[in-house]
Amino acid sequence: MFENLTSKFEEIFSSLKKEPSLNESQVDEGLRKIRQALLEADVALPVAKELIKNIKPKAIGQEIIRSTTPGQMMVKVVFDEIVKILGDSKSELNLNAVPPACFMLVGLQGSGKTTTAAKLAKYLEKNNKKKSLMVSLDVYRPAAQQQLNILGEKNSIQTLPIVKDQLPIDIVKRALNAASLSGVDAIIFDTAGRTQIDLSMMNEIKEIKSVTNPVETILVADSLTGQVAVNIAQEFKKTVDLTGIILTRVDGDGRGGAALSMKFSTNVPIKFMGTGEKIENFDVFHPDRIANRILGMGDIVSLVEKASQDLDQENIKKTEENLQKGVFSMEDYLSQLKQMKKMGGMEGVLSMLPGVSKIKKQMDNANIDENIIKTNEAIILSMTKEERLNPKIISSSRKKRISSGSGTDPATINKLLKQFKMMTNMMKKMSKGDSKGGISPEIFNQLK
Repeated sequence: MFENLTSKFEEIFSSLKKEPSLNESQVDEGLRKIRQALLEADVALPVAKELIKNIKPKAIGQEIIRSTTPGQMMVKVVFDEIVKILGDSKSELNLNAVPPACFMLVGLQGSGKTTTAAKLAKYLEKNNKKKSLMVSLDVYRPAAQQQLNILGEKNSIQTLPIVKDQLPIDIVKRALNAASLSGVDAIIFDTAGRTQIDLSMMNEIKEIKSVTNPVETILVADSLTGQVAVNIAQEFKKTVDLTGIILTRVDGDGRGGAALSMKFSTNVPIKFMGTGEKIENFDVFHPDRIANRILGMGDIVSLVEKASQDLDQENIKKTEENLQKGVFSMEDYLSQLKQMKKMGGMEGVLSMLPGVSKIKKQMDNANIDENIIKTNEAIILSMTKEERLNPKIISSSRKKRISSGSGTDPATINKLLKQFKMMTNMMKKMSKGDSKGGISPEIFNQLK
């Protein structure tokens, strides 16, 4: 997420941090590079201009040039201004309504509205204890209504039964009656999208809004479309007065232009981000945390929150107890691999760590990719319980059996065993209180 922009910012700030002091020409050059990085990331020109306009007077002020750490002060100034552009603070969902509260999702076809409807319903259930009814108003796209029903069945979310050839407004009225009878707390209306904004689409949305009187009218926009998504948001804002935006496919957005431009261009807050295909890949949009990620400072708070939600606390406690004793088995390693997969794999964890672009470069140089987790998991699962507890007994004949069961080869198993031995030694040192230096480049290269 935002890899390209983060990489550029890290380069800019890295050069500024090396300077013992900054003069005005150095600040101007840094600002020029920041502006260029923003435009290359498909940030709207007015947004880039506003950022630079707000940063410059503070950056060339006495607090920067005379600071003992001018590079770090520059980062702080840029961070504060990016947070302002993104929206200062997170925007909560409006749940202040007599049930059922109506949520209307709008957007172009292919923006991810249907999947987002299910994600929002699951979020309301998990975080607000709200039971939702999902309703598809898309009578135009083939199988659109069936798609929402399938998502409902897979994720135990109630959906309105399909009545063939019923018009959207009639579906809305039926949904309102059904919701009052079934006692649901929220209705999520998945409106029809088009390949482009047209008059009939907007008229239909206005009519639906007048009947549903939603507490939230949320635009679902594909972040990969960059400036196009911003233009679409502006059009919808004119027609239906949006209350929020959900950005989808943020996990594949290396630029970040849409996220940086949306709030400033529309004055509508971004409320959530879709960060993957799974229903749980749905994050609250925190402007300060996103600013941290963009500037390469990571997002440790979100990482801790995600860990507390996704990880098996019993397994973590058991592993911690083993580590304190200086014991680390293949069973413990397998448990760690499974926990990492739950958190989105290496990519998911690394995206929230400071200096992510440098870490990824190191991984690329070492030929480490996401498949290493799957490969190592398959190898360990092909071992007997005795082999997992005591890998030293794994002989050549056992390696052949394990490689056959895991679809790998003995050389790959040797790499895992070598890596495991180094990790075990490191864990033993840590259990004795020797935590100097972290992981050395030599150990890191053994992950190849």
